Amino acid sequence: MSVPSAPGGGGLGQVTHVWVDGRLHPADGTHLSVFDRGFQLGDGVFETLRVRGAHPTELAEHIARLRHSAAGLDIPLPSDLETRLADGIAELLAADGLDGPAGDASVRITVSRGPFRGRGLLPPDEVVEATVAIQAWPVLPPPGNHLEQGLHLVASAVRRDPSNPIVTLKTTSRADYVYARLEARRAGADDALFLTVDGHLSEGTTANIFLVRRAGADGTAELATPSLDCAILPGTTRSWLLAWGARVGLRPFEGRFSRADLAAADEAFLSSSVAGVLPVTRFEGAAVGTGRPGPWTRRARDDREAMIRAGEDGP
Repeated sequence: MSVPSAPGGGGLGQVTHVWVDGRLHPADGTHLSVFDRGFQLGDGVFETLRVRGAHPTELAEHIARLRHSAAGLDIPLPSDLETRLADGIAELLAADGLDGPAGDASVRITVSRGPFRGRGLLPPDEVVEATVAIQAWPVLPPPGNHLEQGLHLVASAVRRDPSNPIVTLKTTSRADYVYARLEARRAGADDALFLTVDGHLSEGTTANIFLVRRAGADGTAELATPSLDCAILPGTTRSWLLAWGARVGLRPFEGRFSRADLAAADEAFLSSSVAGVLPVTRFEGAAVGTGRPGPWTRRARDDREAMIRAGEDGP
């Protein structure tokens, strides 16, 4: 994950169209009203998912989380949202030539409260129709050094409060995340890791964090990740990995972890819907494990990519 690009991020390549409220538009056209509350206030929610060979990975899970986020902000969604999004994704990918067997796209679904000409923070009393937009980018392979050498993380000065109900919603208000990524850039690192207000590991700017370690008196190999009460967004890939760990012989464990736990781990990696699994080999300048991507990290990435290629949604 080179800064400032997101891990495994897509390039501009074939981006020629966007889908907004049921219609395709040229990517370089005018799409939204300046009065849209998503633009004005970050009053919106979004999801990003991987579409390989025209098959959206875990679409139902992403739509469920989108609904959860929208409900948290009282943003009304269309009754036919699932059908509208599935059709819109297919139409957009076809228009940009990303729908064939070899197509591999990062798709972002954004829903804002919609345009309202008045002022103020509180949503208007009258019903405002939500703006629903879909964008797609071709997925490019991560730089070779990210897979062979791993990523360097630093702790962000931004602290996450587990009691804040907003942390469980995937909103378009991303200032904290941009700030943290700028911190990483200034430190010469690849990404920043959020900590909770009491110093526990939370998540990366676009990904969940996992540790592979030996735990307990019997030294059982454990796949550990911060629990949901650590101010994290419950990732779809995170859920898949916990099920995968149980299947391949790693004991899944969700809990609270310190910086020292990360530093002492045998392996660490980040996970997200588009980038998949990316190894973490340094934290704040010090090596994690051997300082090289470990065997469990490589297997997790390979198995996740194989699942996506096969068009499956289960581990």
